[in-house]
Amino acid sequence: MSDADGPILSAGYHAVDGAAAARANADWWSAASAEYLEEHGAFLGDADFCWCPEGLREGDAHLLGPLERLRELRVLEVGCGAAQCARWLRARGVDVVATDVAAGMLRRAAELDALTGVAVPTVQADARALPFPDAAFDVAFTAFGAIPFVPDAARVHAEVARVLRPGGRWVWAVTHPVRWAFPDDPTARGLTANRSYFDRTPYVETGADGAPLYAEYHRTLGDHVRDLVAAGFVLDDLLEPEWPTGNTNVWGGWGPERGAVLPGTAIFVAHRA
Repeated sequence: MSDADGPILSAGYHAVDGAAAARANADWWSAASAEYLEEHGAFLGDADFCWCPEGLREGDAHLLGPLERLRELRVLEVGCGAAQCARWLRARGVDVVATDVAAGMLRRAAELDALTGVAVPTVQADARALPFPDAAFDVAFTAFGAIPFVPDAARVHAEVARVLRPGGRWVWAVTHPVRWAFPDDPTARGLTANRSYFDRTPYVETGADGAPLYAEYHRTLGDHVRDLVAAGFVLDDLLEPEWPTGNTNVWGGWGPERGAVLPGTAIFVAHRA
């Protein structure tokens, strides 16, 4: 990751205070928001719904359900970044609210609102403590938001379950867990495992004072499913998008060379029991 929040003294895998790391991640994403959009904004679009670096779009996949049905429902985006996905829905007549913990990301969202003419209601909130009443939404989703960046992802699932109505759909995309065993390299050099898939030690970047600047957490597929079920969800589908021909985008450890061999994204489709 880049040193958006100051110079990095060290980066590696080690234990970290969860509360401090969560605060650091909120600050990191806020500080990195402009740089992130400069690097990835063209691929994501200003008002487009891209699930992952493989380029799977909601307009093709319909993971949230048919648009005709979504227009009758209330939708929540968790960890929205600049709210491109929510903006795509909003432009199609869907009642959607977007949340993110990073104030800088929500400022970028406001800028894209002005640029596109499509305004998205946004709320700054930690995904582990959503400021909404019980059963307020019919559908919730996140495309790489929140879950990898908190030490207690089970709390995210529990909060989403709380704000969803019975039967409500929860769709979320994360880095495919198998990627954790391989170097973060999109070329053939990233095809040799150098870590145990079962090692849950977080990746942490620290500053000169030893405090965390950024942290990311690994969970196995089994961990994700157990967290989901414990929150009261039923898993309906698990997608592992293949790298499509024609997508030449390189995004961190994602790219066409490694994407042809290893999965890069896992998308869980579930509903509240």
